[in-house]
Amino acid sequence: MRPRSPNIQNYRPQLTSVLSIANRITALISTAAIIAFVAWLVAALLGPRPYDALYAAAASPVGRAVLVIATFAFFLHLCGSIRHLFWDVMIGFELRTIYASGWAVVAASLLLTAAAWLIGLAVKG
Repeated sequence: MRPRSPNIQNYRPQLTSVLSIANRITALISTAAIIAFVAWLVAALLGPRPYDALYAAAASPVGRAVLVIATFAFFLHLCGSIRHLFWDVMIGFELRTIYASGWAVVAASLLLTAAAWLIGLAVKG
């Protein structure tokens, strides 16, 4: 039987392939986060008990971890999409630029996630 391409046994993942897969995964996570946000709005409309239950779940350690992951997924998808916009107009296809922009996407996503949470925690008090 002929191996499928790419042959995972012989293929070493590269930054570009990892970011491509991550882009698809972050789209799914962001979609789930939007559904959760709608559930939060519905709970707020239904009254204090449903809202308090969702708030308690989000405020728990697991809930906070999920919110941080969703925030990072949003920013990774956003920054990756901006990178692709440059590619759409044929900018940034040199190999060195591809890797630099890939690492810039990861770094910007981490910085934006940290900034969003630090600002959010500072505003909350």
